[in-house]
Amino acid sequence: MTHRQSLTTFIGRRREINHARARMQESRLVTLVGPGGVGKTRMAEEIASRSARAFRDSALWVDLAAVRDPEALPAAAAAALGVTDQSNRAVIARIADHLRDRSMMIVLDNCEHLLEAASDFVSTVLDNDPGVRVLATSRERLGVGGEVIFEVPPLTTPETAIGRRAGDLATYESVTLLVERAHAVVPNFVMTDENAPAVAQLCIQLDGIPLAIELAAVRLRSLSPEQLVQRLDDRFALLSTGSRTDLPRQQTLRALIDWSYDLCSTEERKLWSRLSVFPGGFDLDAAEAICSDQDDARQVVDVLDQLVAKSLVRVDRSGSSLRFSQLMTVREYGHELLDTSGEKEAVLRGHRDHYLSRAEDYAADWFSPRQSLLLARWRTDHANFIAALDWSLRERHLDEAARFAVALRYHWIAGGNLADGRIRLERLLDRLPVTDVARGNVLWVAAWTALIQGDRAGAAQHLDACNTTARREDDRRLQAHHDHWAALHALFSGRLGDAIPLFNRAVEVHGEFGDSAATLTAQFQLGMAHVYAGDFESALATSSDVVDVADTYGEQWNKAYALWVSSIAHYHRGDLDAAKTAAQRALRIQRDFQDKICTALSIELLAWVASAENKKARATELFTAAGTVWSLLGTSVSAFGPHIQADSDEAFRRLRRTAPAATGHDSEGPSSRMTIGDAVDLALEIAAPTVPADAERGTHLLTSRELEVAELVAQGLSNRVIAEKLVVSRRTVDGHVERILNKLGVNSRTQVVAWLSARNCRN
Repeated sequence: MTHRQSLTTFIGRRREINHARARMQESRLVTLVGPGGVGKTRMAEEIASRSARAFRDSALWVDLAAVRDPEALPAAAAAALGVTDQSNRAVIARIADHLRDRSMMIVLDNCEHLLEAASDFVSTVLDNDPGVRVLATSRERLGVGGEVIFEVPPLTTPETAIGRRAGDLATYESVTLLVERAHAVVPNFVMTDENAPAVAQLCIQLDGIPLAIELAAVRLRSLSPEQLVQRLDDRFALLSTGSRTDLPRQQTLRALIDWSYDLCSTEERKLWSRLSVFPGGFDLDAAEAICSDQDDARQVVDVLDQLVAKSLVRVDRSGSSLRFSQLMTVREYGHELLDTSGEKEAVLRGHRDHYLSRAEDYAADWFSPRQSLLLARWRTDHANFIAALDWSLRERHLDEAARFAVALRYHWIAGGNLADGRIRLERLLDRLPVTDVARGNVLWVAAWTALIQGDRAGAAQHLDACNTTARREDDRRLQAHHDHWAALHALFSGRLGDAIPLFNRAVEVHGEFGDSAATLTAQFQLGMAHVYAGDFESALATSSDVVDVADTYGEQWNKAYALWVSSIAHYHRGDLDAAKTAAQRALRIQRDFQDKICTALSIELLAWVASAENKKARATELFTAAGTVWSLLGTSVSAFGPHIQADSDEAFRRLRRTAPAATGHDSEGPSSRMTIGDAVDLALEIAAPTVPADAERGTHLLTSRELEVAELVAQGLSNRVIAEKLVVSRRTVDGHVERILNKLGVNSRTQVVAWLSARNCRN
């Protein structure tokens, strides 16, 4: 299961969760609706955790809290859903294709500020992907046809506090939450008969709102429950002139957040305000750089620690370094503070400058052993990079935006964020004056992304403009970038006579300027041109040079591609063993590096080798694996030129001549159950994970009907199709699948397949 995991225990809500799950059997869209802080996200986490195993492809989480621009919603969803399609089609179309054969739950969290965009997204997914169900959280309904609204109630609270004893309160969810959170801040806190009425009164006053209870629990470090009740009474009196029961729940939460603010020091208030600039998570370095006054960066950690202690900032300790974040309700309050502080523009500018500096530092450090680490860091702070770049575009800080978009080029290309990059590069080009020198670098990065997306016409347009700028400014370095990507355009268009001299010129000038990363990239691409020009020795020599230099510096990205190019040269020379070895070396790098283009090209090459060796079964499964990866990328081998397409077609025709039933070429469609990781493992001949040893007990524990369902699961059928075959309800099949998983002690349908295969072998 792939979904958001909470850092705190879940309390209560059993009846509500069961009801919500039942509603999901009735409708493909259920929206959990309620005010901020009532626990919609936490309840969605629990529903996803309990329901995921009933879906063949589990559950995935899409958090929209960090998405500010409605137009950015599809790209954020694509990233969260693992959409690897790199084409230039509309993002929502790529998502719909990616999900078409999936059986899964999507949790769309925090929709209220993007209602129209969220509604359009959900409508498209539900219309095109019959195996997908959506669980949304929002303060308002989405307004999609067939939507079922589930209003999330507060936690259960005592009807009255008078005469309550500790034993009487154990069944109330709000009391349980308050006591548990009190333990977190006051380890020796105990609910006794003496303080039980005050505890009950607290929960009543707080309307059972989980966030309000968590914020109030922090106050128990310095106040007794009785004192806290009195303080709350005083605060609520300011909000209502009538009955306490007339106070809206959202106002109750606002009162608690106001109180939290009032109890903060001046420095804590200032930091709370400034932290709202982060759309998602952040690290300590960023907080110190962006949120400190001059010369007091070291004080930020102390103030941040106080905000953590007050439950106003959350800490994620799962990585090697701490990440911090705020709940959306708390961050919204911080936005309000920032709006009235008079320093909003300065803080946003500081956020932009910090992440621009990071992006440029990462790009400068790219040619090093740290490449996979840098890609991981780009991914971790993706929301911050995008927010900072978008702010620069909105405010028309075009020079900084141009630097930013160019510095993120490896994040766009190697990190698999082509759609996000291309959109912003095109927006930037629409705004930059034609005569602006900064436009030149944006043009070649835009051309590069367009080429990888298979948009040669768009790339040619940008390259022509880049060439004009380079010549006008007499800029040799910019001219080298033009020549480099114009050479790749020529190679992909089949014009080898144009490509090779352009590559040679680019390599020479890149070298003069000490741009080692660009030099090696141009060299391995030159090697590919040499292969298809029939100069295999030059191709192998060039690839070897790239590998040698890469090894000297610990560089991996260019090395993997150079190994792939050498595998093509060996293939054309008829040295199939060497071709296979080189391609598998490239794939081993990609297991860690995860460049999906190089992965697809390397698996493709291995399929050619197996076809040439007349290994029909192996060639078929490799073509299937390659077809799966190409399909997931939204492109095909043809995007990389007519020569490589001809190689692929010939290898598949050769296989078809000896095995007419063979399938799996990129035109045949992918295996719906295979992931890119599965394809890599298959190509490297790495065995699939085994089923747990104690799963043998399932033979005796599964009923005959459950065994029948397990057999159908192993065929890759969705719960809906299984229900149709067995002439039972979808809900009945969901129950069978969940019981099968529980009885076998496994977590996924793939493990059910493995268990069934092992059982059949034993029998």
